[in-house]
Amino acid sequence: MIPTLETERLILRPFNAEDAPKVQSLAGEKIIADMTENIPHPYLDGMAEEWIGLHDAWCKNRKAVVFAIVIRESGELIGAVSITQISGQSGNLGYWIGLPYWGQGYCTEASMRILEFGFNHYALSRIDARHLAGNPASGRVITKSGFQYVRDDVVSEPGVKYYKLERQEWLCKNKNLS
Repeated sequence: MIPTLETERLILRPFNAEDAPKVQSLAGEKIIADMTENIPHPYLDGMAEEWIGLHDAWCKNRKAVVFAIVIRESGELIGAVSITQISGQSGNLGYWIGLPYWGQGYCTEASMRILEFGFNHYALSRIDARHLAGNPASGRVITKSGFQYVRDDVVSEPGVKYYKLERQEWLCKNKNLS
């Protein structure tokens, strides 16, 4: 079962079926698809419901854990943060934030909290992250969250930048969270 996590300004909670219209509205912006690898455009009716419907099984099978990012004060859904591609003791950080909420630090705040969850509760030893070269704001979220740059992919995924964060390195930077 996907737990609820909290930060100073945010609540990270499981998605529910009632979130689908808001997911479709936020993720349906063309710029969101342009800045991510996995969000299609157009974002058609039924896609959000299908995506949300997969979360429990992904979590149960330890393949991924996906959280809705909600502003604590207003209860407004603004995006998603996840650890996907979980295999053994590693996973991949993922996130998207609706356009009206860009530039307010929400993505970094949510990412820092899910990293704590991944390292402490999922016992991951490494979390990777990547972003499209054309999305430097995502790169700033990744580096602010403590990741180290690894490489650009020029062969299999041209234009993708790769980062990693080892649990031991994260622990050294976040001694009060372990």
